[in-house]
Amino acid sequence: MSTTHSRNQDNQDIKVSGHLEDVRGIYQMKLTWQKPEGGGRGRRSISTGLPAKGNKRRAEDMLRDACQKQERELMSVPSTDSLLFADFMEQWLEAVKPDIRVSTYGGYWYNVTRIICPHFRAKKITLQGLTVDDINAFYTERLEYVKASSVHRYHANIHRAMKYAVEKGMIEHSIMDKVKLPKAERFVGKFLKQSEAVKLFDSVKGHRIELAVVMGAFYGLRRSEIVGLKWDAIDFDANTITIEHTVIETHIEGKKIIIADNTTKSKASHRTLPLVPPVRAMLLDLRSKQEANRKLCGGSYSTKYSQYIYVDTLGNRIVPNMLSKDFPTFMEEHGFSRMRLHDLRHSCASLLLASGVSLKQIQEWLGHSDFSITANTYAHLEFNSKLKSAEAMTWIDKTALATALGAQRHGQASTQQYQHACQ
Repeated sequence: MSTTHSRNQDNQDIKVSGHLEDVRGIYQMKLTWQKPEGGGRGRRSISTGLPAKGNKRRAEDMLRDACQKQERELMSVPSTDSLLFADFMEQWLEAVKPDIRVSTYGGYWYNVTRIICPHFRAKKITLQGLTVDDINAFYTERLEYVKASSVHRYHANIHRAMKYAVEKGMIEHSIMDKVKLPKAERFVGKFLKQSEAVKLFDSVKGHRIELAVVMGAFYGLRRSEIVGLKWDAIDFDANTITIEHTVIETHIEGKKIIIADNTTKSKASHRTLPLVPPVRAMLLDLRSKQEANRKLCGGSYSTKYSQYIYVDTLGNRIVPNMLSKDFPTFMEEHGFSRMRLHDLRHSCASLLLASGVSLKQIQEWLGHSDFSITANTYAHLEFNSKLKSAEAMTWIDKTALATALGAQRHGQASTQQYQHACQ
């Protein structure tokens, strides 16, 4: 089946044609149109989600609607011949704003308005005139100031924006698949050894960052999860702690915003962990101190955040960035190596591995959405599995190397016996 419609835009006829294709048993709608003034052909493929068998009429109706919708979208798109790429990126940012989380938008906003747009606006590069070389040059320039991981974030924004431009018929195809993306360096965080963790817990006792240290190093909580802990997430009868609420600090359009939400980073991040006796005692003591502060301060004590565990002496919820600033300073002042607050989460994983806990169990403990995240981040620390591999290679005991080692040990034993006899 094929259908064609036409409309007028700037005295130009835009025709959208469509046909159905059976792709692995599912009807796909293939749309094409001729752009004005010889601008080439636009293409779009949309799945109907309908099995090809017995659904031809329904699929034809969907195709007709899709052609009409595509035409309306094309008619609403202004000419992009002279549209600056920087202006387009700002338009895209506004278009996706309703569909993404506020914290995500904060990151997008910074990348687009502070990094990407200034570069391309200064060069007056248009959306239509953007080339692979332009993108590669931008990445090369940014690598003088930031790591490859930051460039990857810029790439993700531009890639998504260019895909949007194709969908809206603003460009025929995206150039992003041909862009040379710099290889991201493998991140290796700092880790506390068990002896260091014990010493740190002793040193931080009674300090305002104690809760952050305990929850980060023992439970591996993220900063947003630590600040977002509420009293109703603690079940003192069942001895469990549930991670289900987060508090995030971000900047949007130049303004600092605190976002409290009953959501976690991913589904897997919503998890329930056992409340071990030392932490249970610490929380009960903390609750008693907060009740005492409330009585002592009277009307000066804030009740706005009474449901939160992490509050200061006047009942105000702890600001996330305060923890990130205070922790490295505390470490240096108390004789520890400087590290970030998030390195406590890495330390948790390291200590679990050293105790023989599997990577799969660590994935569940930390709340990673995908096992590959855990494996890629911590596999180099999994010594126990390597030890088992070494123990399985028993053939080395039959070699001359092992024979020589045995003779050496025998010689050492004989020397020790001789020395003992001479005493």
